Amino acid sequence: MITAPPINPKVDAIPNTNYKIHILNKISPTRANTPPQPTSMGSQRSLGNKLLGTQTTIGNWGTYNVPIQQVMVDPISFTSPQKVTLELLYPVGNNNRNCKNVKHLLVQTKRELQDALLASQYDKIDCVIEVESSIDANATFHSILRKFASQAANHAVSILSRLSVQDSISHEGFLCKILTMECSRFRIPLCAPPTLTLVDRESTKFYREGYILSLYLEDGSVGLGEVAPFEMHRESLLEIEQQLRFLLHVIKGAKISCFLPLLNGSFSSWIWNNLGVPPCSIFPSVRCGLEMAILNAIAARQSSSLLNILRPQIDEGDKSGRSSKVKISALIDSNGTPLEVAYAATTLVEEGFTAIKLKVARRGNPIHDAAVIQEVRKMVGYQIELRADANRNWTFEEAVQFGSFIKDCNLQYIEEPVQDENDIIKFCEETGLPVALDETIGSIQENILEKLAKYSHPGIVAVVIKPSVIGGFENAALVARWAQNQGKMAVVSAAFESGLGLSAYIQFSCYIELQNADICKVIKSELVPSIAHGLGTYRWLEEDVATDPLRVDRDPNSGFIEASVSDANRYLQRFQINHKSICSKLTGEQVSRYQLTVDTKNFSCFLKVYEVGQRTNDNIILFLHGFLGTGEDWITVMKAISGSARCISIDLPCHGESKIRNHGAKDAAQDPSLSIEVVADILDKMINQITPVKVICVGYSMGARIALHMALRFSDKIKGAVVIAGSPGLKDKEAREVRKAKDDSRAHSLVAHGLQLFMENWYAGDLWKSLRGHPHFAQIVTSRLQHDDVQSLAQSLSDLSVGRQQPLWEDLKHCKTPLLLVTGEKDTKFKTIAQEMFDEVCHGLKSGDNLWNEIHEIVEIPNSGHAAHLENPLPLISALRQFLSRLGKREFVSNPKRRIES
Repeated sequence: MITAPPINPKVDAIPNTNYKIHILNKISPTRANTPPQPTSMGSQRSLGNKLLGTQTTIGNWGTYNVPIQQVMVDPISFTSPQKVTLELLYPVGNNNRNCKNVKHLLVQTKRELQDALLASQYDKIDCVIEVESSIDANATFHSILRKFASQAANHAVSILSRLSVQDSISHEGFLCKILTMECSRFRIPLCAPPTLTLVDRESTKFYREGYILSLYLEDGSVGLGEVAPFEMHRESLLEIEQQLRFLLHVIKGAKISCFLPLLNGSFSSWIWNNLGVPPCSIFPSVRCGLEMAILNAIAARQSSSLLNILRPQIDEGDKSGRSSKVKISALIDSNGTPLEVAYAATTLVEEGFTAIKLKVARRGNPIHDAAVIQEVRKMVGYQIELRADANRNWTFEEAVQFGSFIKDCNLQYIEEPVQDENDIIKFCEETGLPVALDETIGSIQENILEKLAKYSHPGIVAVVIKPSVIGGFENAALVARWAQNQGKMAVVSAAFESGLGLSAYIQFSCYIELQNADICKVIKSELVPSIAHGLGTYRWLEEDVATDPLRVDRDPNSGFIEASVSDANRYLQRFQINHKSICSKLTGEQVSRYQLTVDTKNFSCFLKVYEVGQRTNDNIILFLHGFLGTGEDWITVMKAISGSARCISIDLPCHGESKIRNHGAKDAAQDPSLSIEVVADILDKMINQITPVKVICVGYSMGARIALHMALRFSDKIKGAVVIAGSPGLKDKEAREVRKAKDDSRAHSLVAHGLQLFMENWYAGDLWKSLRGHPHFAQIVTSRLQHDDVQSLAQSLSDLSVGRQQPLWEDLKHCKTPLLLVTGEKDTKFKTIAQEMFDEVCHGLKSGDNLWNEIHEIVEIPNSGHAAHLENPLPLISALRQFLSRLGKREFVSNPKRRIES
């Protein structure tokens, strides 16, 4: 469905604005000079008078949610619309004095229709949108659509057929299970500084760091992937490590789907349904490495190659030659005088390169960069393709100045000439120079095609696709197909990856070339020569992660530098890790489970404890679950953070395997009363047994209320508190009484009717709407049903009710313990509570003495509701890491509300 742009809230606020929009579907004549007979208007009135918020379908363009007061849609055929328009809007006999205010818009494309619909929201006069279409064009469109559908179906059948020949695929479409995954951190030397950003020229040693993923399937097949963030990535190596630790845990036992090689959304669906995280929450470089490892594992299982998994009907050595070799573009940093750079370019041409990219916008003056381009063109001639890359370093004026000096240099394109992406099209029109998108593509993480639509301008001739920046092969293939459908070049580019990543990119580049050939065949367009892809960074590798490095040589037949698909596949099949390049390994932390006994004056509490991480680490985090949960709820989060902290979770009293027993024999049969204060006292004593240092307390819902209480009342033991969907209690006494009675009734129902019926009613509430949509919801509910002491569970519901909790709102004003307040994007109720809490602690700090020694922050986790730690754990892990880092620095930061990117 194609959705119209969002409603402007200011326009929506205007009550009963009496304006209309009339959409006229004008059908152009075909072979005759006279238009077809108009359709009966009476029979079309069922399409008209669409009310606010309803959907309108326009020909082949899909369905639009049109946010206007009244819409009438009439397919008609005429040459001049004005007279018919006025008669439709204002029938004869009506007062037609407003006819002169009718606005007329002519549209011919989907984009123009969307813009027209958006414009109509801002005008308070009646509007006619005339949609002009052609029967011949529509027929051609449907013919192409059928061919693409047939091509896609044949492609899918060929992939599934090839897999099913050797494997017994289950009815759910699964090939096999993932046994385990290992991650090896590497560091390899480079022979020159990378060209991505300015570097310290005094340095003599340069290195590339990242992780090698080894994915083991249950049949023994192994797939390799590379995760190597670089300067243009928003993720650091530490953040990468935490996500990899998380994946090491959740990926065990996951089933590989046979649909994954289809790409086109199959990986996104698999990540969500099998790993339980929104695909956009995985860092682009991590997702790229994960997809690479999975595709290589499937290829290894099939004794095939990555290319033949993506494109099974194509074999290396295809008669066209397009499937066996990939042209490579060379890269020059452009340091030195114009003559020096030109000589360097000449050397590359002599080596066999037919395309060269030069870095520009680093000299302080665009004219100096232009002089380099002019000298290079003069030296290498016009048969060599020249590309320039400004990396968004110029203002619009500087870029235009550069363009004015190199108009005659016949650049194939210039990448990202301007700092502001909104100036790209303006630059194209001002200079007439061909432009390529790079950083603009990499910045798009969601709704890729929707955001690319604004760049269909013919002056944008290419897209440069870095799989590790855009988030893997699936997204890269999507962008490439969009570009090729637009008649633009799709150039695969490396980001100084090792031979492992390059070998996958070589095969993927070939796949992209074959995809373009398919598109040209369908639309009957002339097939242009293969594109030189941006994989020349192999020349920077002094060493490789493999004992037998990847080779890229001059083809003896063509005389050009080309990468062999066969060699790339052979590199993967014979891959042996160069152990000199390995710094460390991640294999997944083990969970230590044990019991602690805490004695109080009247009873003993036997606590089930879960621990991950080094016991020598003084960064200790205590995780507290919510009602119905256990310490197991936190295992994935704990494993992710275990590299930076010693992580401990427990089954809170009356939950899971934690038990309470009275000391006196007389009262042994009666469970002692609980309260937030009592539980906090138990935890205080437990912390004393574990460590003499302060701990960070992370709590969710009921656990968040306990964590907040401890932060306010046990500040000598709590370094900081993370409050996830928590509350300081109810301010109003009457509200507390109502809630207390409600929770007592729920507790009685739990005992009377059992846990299963109780949970069905509990999770039917609006608070859990988002969680109910999570693919692991059934699994979560099943884990909740493992509680074997329903009586104790009911007691905790009653005793720890927010109605019985003493409100802590006044205490917040005097809070000296750093707080991180976390809510889910869709958790409206607790977002409001968190903001009120944040305002209170900030208000208290204004008159405090230690303003610069504390940290308070509020964070919103996207794509999640009340249970953010279960629904979207990766952004939460990132927030915890940053909070831990700030606590370590002991700096005060009182930021406005921050939304963690997914």
